[in-house]
Amino acid sequence: VLLFSGYTPLFSGTVGLGLTVILIFGAACMQGVGGMALRVLFWVLLGFATAGFFEFGVGTFFVLAALLVALSFALRKGRDARRLAVQALIDGAQHALPVAIACALVGVIIGIINLTGVAAEMGGYIIALGRESLLLALVLTMLTCLVLGMGIPTIPNYIITSSLAAPILLELGVPLIVSHMFVFYFGIMADLTPPVALAAFAAAPIAKESGLKISFHAIRVAIAGFITPYMMVYSPALLLLGDSWSASAYVVAKALLAIGLWGAAAIGYLWTPLNWAERLYCLLAACFLVTAMPWTDDVGFATSAAFVLWHVWRARRARAAALA
Repeated sequence: VLLFSGYTPLFSGTVGLGLTVILIFGAACMQGVGGMALRVLFWVLLGFATAGFFEFGVGTFFVLAALLVALSFALRKGRDARRLAVQALIDGAQHALPVAIACALVGVIIGIINLTGVAAEMGGYIIALGRESLLLALVLTMLTCLVLGMGIPTIPNYIITSSLAAPILLELGVPLIVSHMFVFYFGIMADLTPPVALAAFAAAPIAKESGLKISFHAIRVAIAGFITPYMMVYSPALLLLGDSWSASAYVVAKALLAIGLWGAAAIGYLWTPLNWAERLYCLLAACFLVTAMPWTDDVGFATSAAFVLWHVWRARRARAAALA
């Protein structure tokens, strides 16, 4: 939330450590308190007090932490909590070092790309294309993120893709969270796609198979994962950005059905093996569900229901024939 609100990763991490300390000492102060109502009241009030950060700044955490430490001393509780809090701060600092190094290296990469003008040139081209066709702009952004994410760990991956590719989608009117999720999603999917495909080549010695072959098989299995980000863009309610909970629930249900159909079409199996005609039918029904238009939803649900009824009937018939 803090990252999407414009705060730096370092500041967001520091706030996270402060919240961890508050939770540790809050739990220590409530240790042994029997009344459920009192415990709930304490945590609700502590939550409201912590929300004062947005009004009074990071000093809120220091004040709350000091009050909770003083309360733990007054109640003669929290010796283990103090030890745990110190260890949490130490662990947080140690884990932050690799992240800081990665951020520094990523800054060099982003600086080089910006100085050479590659980012501006490519971004301008995609934006110009996106004004005519958002779908083509999304496809080009996907390919860009798949290239940028090759062989890069998760945190630097997000920093690079969100810095270079997400602003393009923002310029085209895609909501902030959706644009960041879109580019980050495909940046991570680069671990499956050749030629690098780190995850596939890491699995190659275990499977005793070619990493490239594993990569292509993984893409086929995860084909629905390449479609889901497009549903996020065309139906932001999938990320709870809808006008109501019912709208989000509807889109989530539609996405789950589409993912199931995509998976069945890619693998060729549901309750029983699917022939090519059934796989193409599944693919068509899933495409109708992905397209965010009212009439396509109706057609998609109708074709999906017809396929499920047909396939259940065929599966029962095949099972009865096998028993006979």
